[in-house]
Amino acid sequence: MGCNVTQPLTAGIQVGPAQLARITSGIAGDPGQWLSLVRYEASKRWYRRLTVNEQYEVWLLSWLPGQQTGFHDHGPSAGAFAVALGRLRERAAPAGRLAAIEKAVLPGAVRSFGPDYIHDVRNDSAEPAVSIHAYSPPLSSMRRFDVAAGGLLLATVEERTW
Repeated sequence: MGCNVTQPLTAGIQVGPAQLARITSGIAGDPGQWLSLVRYEASKRWYRRLTVNEQYEVWLLSWLPGQQTGFHDHGPSAGAFAVALGRLRERAAPAGRLAAIEKAVLPGAVRSFGPDYIHDVRNDSAEPAVSIHAYSPPLSSMRRFDVAAGGLLLATVEERTW
């Protein structure tokens, strides 16, 4: 089942986590849309934006073993990601606390979330992985966090430069 990510939605409507999950799942399930685009970089995670419109944007990411995001949020954007190849692990930090919320995200699995959701995603397997991510509204900022005793501390705020 393909997903035409360039199809416009109703103007001014933010796409919620459930619809973002459907978008990422549809694209992840159709490798013909993205497989030839995938690249791997040893020095950093590789990513490429597939589409953007007023309501949402979609990204293709690759992950070599050991690569991770670190704890971050997506500012005011809701989001979702689907694992297309390999497997990833997500650690969530509700309210900035390092909780025991850790999940393996296997091929075909989707994680979705609302604004200000803090998590760390990593490839802790021995094989490369590929994932599809969508955000609504399109990303405008991200906050990155350092791990400290008892929780997370704000480290940096990145304004949209990507």
